[in-house]
Amino acid sequence: MYNRIVKEKASPEYIARGWAIGMFYGCLIPFGFQLVCSIPTAFLLKGSKIGATFGTLLTNHFTIFIIYPIQCLVGNHIIGGNLSYSAVNDALKDVLALQNYNSLMALGRDLIISFFVGGALLTLIMTPATYFAVKAMVVKHRNKKIKNKS
Repeated sequence: MYNRIVKEKASPEYIARGWAIGMFYGCLIPFGFQLVCSIPTAFLLKGSKIGATFGTLLTNHFTIFIIYPIQCLVGNHIIGGNLSYSAVNDALKDVLALQNYNSLMALGRDLIISFFVGGALLTLIMTPATYFAVKAMVVKHRNKKIKNKS
C-alpha cells in the first residue's frame, strides 16, 4: 500500500486529497456505497481517484465486524442511548448476513442514528489524519529519492 501511495505521479496534495476523500466516505457511508460517493467527489475536488478508491478500504469484509459495532456504540453513547455491545453486534450481523432492506430497517432508528453519529466522529478524526499522513509520506519519499540521486 505504501508503494501505491508514494509512487503515484501527482502532487503530494492531490494524492493526499484523494486518500482523505476515500477515508471520509470509508468512515461515514455504509460499506458498499462508498465508491459511488468517493470517485465522483475525487473528480469534483481534484483528488487522486486511486486514493479515493483505496482510502475507502478502511472498512472492508474483515474490519467491519470490529469497526461498525464500536462506531455504533460510540455514536449511541454520544446521543445518550443505552444499547449494549451484544445488541449492536447481533443486529449488525443480521444486516451483513442477509444484506437486504428489511434487515437494515430492523436495526431501528436509534442504531441507525448511532451508526452515523459514530461515523461522523470517526470521519472528523481520520480524514485530516489521513490527509496529513499521506502528504508527509509522499514528501518524505520524494525528498529521500532526491537525496539518493545526489
